[in-house]
Formats: sequence, C-alpha cells, structure tokens
Amino acid sequence: MKGRKEVIISFNTWFKDCGTNVRSSMMVMGLGQWRFGQKIKGSLYFLILIGSIAFFILTGLEAIGGFFTLGTERGDAWRGIEGDNSIVMLLMGIFTWIILAFFLFCYISNVKDAYRTQKRVEKGLKPLTFREELSELLDKKFYMAVLFLPIIGVFIFNILPIIYMILIAFTNYGGRIVPPELIDWVGLENFKTITSLGQFAPTFFRILGWNVLWAIMATTLNYFGGLSLALLLNKKAVRGKAFWRSFPILAYAIPGFITLLAFKFMFSYGGPINQIITDMGFPAIGFLDLDAKWTARIIGLLVNAWISIPSIMLLATGILANMDETLFEAARIDGATKWKQFTRLTLPFVLFSTTPVIIGQFVGNFNNFGIFYFLRGGLYLKNYFLASDTDLLINWLYNLSIDNNYYSIGASISLVIFLITSVISLTVYMRTSAYREEDTFQ
Repeated sequence: MKGRKEVIISFNTWFKDCGTNVRSSMMVMGLGQWRFGQKIKGSLYFLILIGSIAFFILTGLEAIGGFFTLGTERGDAWRGIEGDNSIVMLLMGIFTWIILAFFLFCYISNVKDAYRTQKRVEKGLKPLTFREELSELLDKKFYMAVLFLPIIGVFIFNILPIIYMILIAFTNYGGRIVPPELIDWVGLENFKTITSLGQFAPTFFRILGWNVLWAIMATTLNYFGGLSLALLLNKKAVRGKAFWRSFPILAYAIPGFITLLAFKFMFSYGGPINQIITDMGFPAIGFLDLDAKWTARIIGLLVNAWISIPSIMLLATGILANMDETLFEAARIDGATKWKQFTRLTLPFVLFSTTPVIIGQFVGNFNNFGIFYFLRGGLYLKNYFLASDTDLLINWLYNLSIDNNYYSIGASISLVIFLITSVISLTVYMRTSAYREEDTFQ
C-alpha cells in the first residue's frame, strides 16, 4: 500500500512539472513536438496515432471481440454460410493485442520525448532537429536502429506463434472440433485431462518419468564421455592426436538422421549385428521390437552418445588447453592423486566454463525428437495411448497433434515441457558456481 502511494505521489509531482506542450502530447500524439518546432517527428507520431485509430475502427475492435468469443456463427457449406473461423479469429486477436502494445509503447515514447525536450528547453538549449536526432540515433543509439527490423521479425515469426501455441492449450481445438466447427475456451480442462482423466493421464506420467530419466542419463553420459575423450587426447603420451580426433568429428559431421537410420538398420532383424549373431548359431534378437523396452532405451542412449559426444569433446579440449599447468605441479608436490587432481582442479574448471552448455544439452535431450522417432517411431503399445515405452513427451506430442489431431492436448503438453525444462534449467544454473562465483576463474 505504501509503495502504491509513493507511485501516485511521484506521478502527481511529474504531472505538475509537465508543461503545456507535454500535456498536448498526452492528448494528441505528436502535438507537443509540433509546438516545440519538431514538425517531422510530430508528424510521424501523429501518423502512428491516425493509423492505429483507423486499424482499430476497421478491424481491430472486431478482432479483439473475436479473440474472446472465438466466433458465434458456425459455417455450413450446404446453406452457403461461410461462418466464423475460430483459428483465424484467434490469430487476428493475438496480432491486434500486439498492435495495441506497440501503440501504447509509441504513446509513452511520445510523452517521454516531449518531456525530455521540455527539460532541454528549460536549460536554455534548442530542441533537437530531426536531422540531429537521426544522427544521434545512428551514432549513440545505433543498436536501436539496427535491431528495429529484427525485433519486428521476432515478434511476427517467434512471439506470435509461441503465444498462439500457449493459447491453443486453453481451448478445445482438436479431434472433431476443427473449423468449420466453432472452438471454445476451456480454461485448464486440457491440463486436467492429461494429468488426472481418462486415457491420457497414465500415459502422460509414464512418459514424463522416462523423459526426465532419459534427459539426466543422456546428458551425463554425453558430458563425461566427451570430457573423458578430451582428457585422453590431452595427454602428452598420445601420438597422432589430429588423427584420433578425426573419428569423433566425422560422427559429428554426418547428419543425425542418417546416423539414426543407419543404426536402425544395424539393429534390425536383417541387419549386420543380427547376421553375426545368427552366424554364431544363436537366434536373432529383436533389439527394437515391441517388447524391447530397456534394450531399445539403452540403444537410444548409446546412439545419442555417438552423435553428441564429439561436440562436448571439442569444447572440453579447448577449455583444457587454457588450464594452468602449475596448479597440477603444485598438487603433485602436495601428494594429490590423479583422482583428486581431477575432482578438485580439472572438473570445477571445466564445469564453470560449460555449465550453460550442460543446461543446453539437458534441454536438447529432454526435447530430442529424432532419436526414438527414427529408431522406433510409429509403434503404439497397448498400455500407452498413441505412444510406446521409448517415446518422449515431444514424440507423444507429435503423435497426438500431427497424426491424430489432438491439437489442444498437444499444446498443453508443449507448455508442460516448457515449464519443466525452464524451471529445472534455471534452478540448476542458479545453484552452480558459474552463477554464484562468477569471478572465481577470472
């Protein structure tokens, strides 16, 4: 309550300090700039005002109304009734809210600009001309000029689809309810469905448990596998280091899906591994068969390691090259074993530099769509709803939304994935030395 009173007092003080020109800009965008003699800038602000008003009169207000209702008239091709398209109305509503946010940003910028010009005039200085402001923008605020178009692109091609996906999670879009059927807002019903109701809940928790276990095991295996290779190749006794490094780099350079398809063939019934087994007089093994639960999971871990370890090895090699050798000499003199040197010197130094990489690897492994899609995709087991025992949440999301039209359920799962990965990533990062002891290794 005290903070609110302070804000009100501060705003009242600022408002009393505003001159006539600033208050003019509050009433009509650009009018204050005109009165200060900044006609070009004032005209630009006024054009933004006129354009925004025209947009909202012609389509904006209707789009905002449609955002809340998602349509009121169902289409009927037989009767020639076009009807409302709920998805288009949702997209247009999101776009209109972004336009409204942009207008409010410009309005506040217009008032602040008029106030800055007032303070400049009170100091006995002339208001900046449009050419002077443009020169300052391209000099002191060059980053703003350069980033303007990319930011617009990010809003259109990144922010808009993300907001759309999040909002779809709160509708009943999917299954039989697709245009021309009208879509409705259902609140948290989809989240209740995947966590506590019907056929979705058991599958969700089974896949979620395996997904978390997979991400931890895959990240750990990849990281320490890459670090071990880097330590091995960093030894002075190893000859031909460039030659030995070339093999993991080749594995890293080959497109991942080609590697996955090659491993799928290798472990198939007619593949070379089963050919060797049958030649030895043993029956063929269904490594990726319907009942090959943990066998398929372990193969997925190993194949993922084959693809991912080289990148960690290359990163760790560069980091190890920058370590101070005198630390190891001092540790050897003090009687530290090789294990102590690794746990007390090497590992903390490498972890400090690679913590963001580990978090990125964890998120990437959590959302690793390709591994089990190419190795074992298309399998639906009876104890799982439209999934198998090796599918991750991202695979199940694909099966639900793309193959079976459960769009709202898929959007809900994607939102759950985002919340899990972001919470775990931020929690882990804030507990590491890379965040708490930033100056330790500088």
